[in-house]
Amino acid sequence: TTHYLFIVVVAVNSTLLTINAGDYIFYTDWAWTSFVVFSISQSTMLAVGAIYYMLFTGVPGTATYYATIMTIYTWVAKGAWFALGYPYDFIAVPVWIPSAMLLDLTYWATRRNKHAAILIGGTLIGLSLPMFNMINLLLVRGPLEVAFKYPRPTLPPYMTPIEPQVGKFYNSPVALGAGAGAVLTVPIAALGAKLNT
Repeated sequence: TTHYLFIVVVAVNSTLLTINAGDYIFYTDWAWTSFVVFSISQSTMLAVGAIYYMLFTGVPGTATYYATIMTIYTWVAKGAWFALGYPYDFIAVPVWIPSAMLLDLTYWATRRNKHAAILIGGTLIGLSLPMFNMINLLLVRGPLEVAFKYPRPTLPPYMTPIEPQVGKFYNSPVALGAGAGAVLTVPIAALGAKLNT
């Protein structure tokens, strides 16, 4: 149980960490211009995190579990942006699960060979994730219209056609505290489990 709790916490924080590695959520105004950066950062984040925890547990399926947590957490973020007044199509949630399933399938098909999982599974993630997310982007309705009406709140002033009044909370001490608290739950949970045994 502690192992899977650890995976949940790290998957949630991995989702937050990708903000600094590219668009962790597809903002429609940057969706096409940052697609390469997004693909590299997301493929790396999924491959490193999912492979690490899949080998940590030794159970095929852990990678999909990891990707599912990231997906759920991102949909929660999408809902939060929607609640702040942004349109539903302003954010397109990245597609991690199919690529993670390919990684799990590789691990299972090679009889839990960790080297094959890293080489073959990692390659499959790198090849499939951009493809799945390109399909995802094609489903966004009127990206340019949304981009100019609801610009990304972290854009510099000279690139912001309309100044939004919501969504400026990335540099919040509250967000930093929440992240630190989430990270601290891992050793606390491990300590609690140790005390109970």
